[in-house]
Amino acid sequence: MKEYDYLIVGAGLFGSVFAHEVSKRGKKCLVIDKRAHSGGNIHCEKIEGINVHKYGAHIFHTNDKDIWDYVNQFVEFNRYTNSPVAVYGGKIYNLPFNMNTFYQLWGVLTPDEAIKKIEEQVKNSGIKEPKNLEEQAISLVGIDIYEKLIKGYTEKQWGRKATELPAFIIKRLPVRFTYDNNYFNDKYQGIPIGGYNKLTEGLLNGIEVQLGVDFFADREKYESLCDKIIFTGKIDEYFNFEFGELEYRSLKFEHQILDQENFQGNAVVNYTEREIPFTRIIEHKHFEFGKQAKTVITHEFPLEWSSGMESYYPINDDSNSLKFKKYSDLAKKETNVYFGGRLAEYRYYDMHQIIASSLKLSKIC
Repeated sequence: MKEYDYLIVGAGLFGSVFAHEVSKRGKKCLVIDKRAHSGGNIHCEKIEGINVHKYGAHIFHTNDKDIWDYVNQFVEFNRYTNSPVAVYGGKIYNLPFNMNTFYQLWGVLTPDEAIKKIEEQVKNSGIKEPKNLEEQAISLVGIDIYEKLIKGYTEKQWGRKATELPAFIIKRLPVRFTYDNNYFNDKYQGIPIGGYNKLTEGLLNGIEVQLGVDFFADREKYESLCDKIIFTGKIDEYFNFEFGELEYRSLKFEHQILDQENFQGNAVVNYTEREIPFTRIIEHKHFEFGKQAKTVITHEFPLEWSSGMESYYPINDDSNSLKFKKYSDLAKKETNVYFGGRLAEYRYYDMHQIIASSLKLSKIC
């Protein structure tokens, strides 16, 4: 008989939810993570009394009341509404694209005026079948919105010219002909009062967790401890990169403490000009309506990924998709090993999607 029913590799949101659910059924779990903290990328660090989103802004949002009720059983969420703004040429524009944005761009006052302006620019572009991201974006929202609010930001994010990026990256763009600055359409959204650590601490309460532990450094030992493994790390690493490494975009975060109460007046401000090296500045206290004497800001820089760097955004082009399919086929042949989460499934996940996926696996595993 093995020491544990489940070894869960990764103490992020997927692993924490799974561990909580099967533990309720009396299963014994060991959760390990190579980082020195649990919570994965939603981990917060308290600085100057402010919960700093260590790995970038995380705003919880969902239309699923069951998921909303699920997270609220561990920590109460506040009423934070994500309303980012963009800076271009020293001017501020509201996001997502809405009537406030159109007034800022063209001085139009009515939805009809805004629609005509966009339709005119799309028609004048002459684009019938978009061949790249640039043409796709222009065919959806016209030249002004593309040039000022999409082009530079996207090129920084992906590290390539928009004309070199495939059109499918932008399937659609959110355009609202109302004065509504709420970025998400979801019914429920907010930030945990006291930070995301309260959520993961609640999920992992009473469960054995070992931090600063690398599964691959002592793989045989950990595999021998359990009946089943839930693996939330990189699927290519699990299979010793048999088909080569899956590619990502990475990020660098520069955190600063400022001796002032309010730096930018908003939690998220995007910088859309290509010449500015960072994509956005996050001011963390605004996520929880903080009144601290000081503030903490984070500049977020996109990076070209290389082996050994933190993996944030999968590059789901044809080459990587084909490679992932090969790894996925190997994973299906594994007995008593289950793969879940953004790294194991090589896809971008919102938090509510991670939770739903983990809950689903916990019911059948």
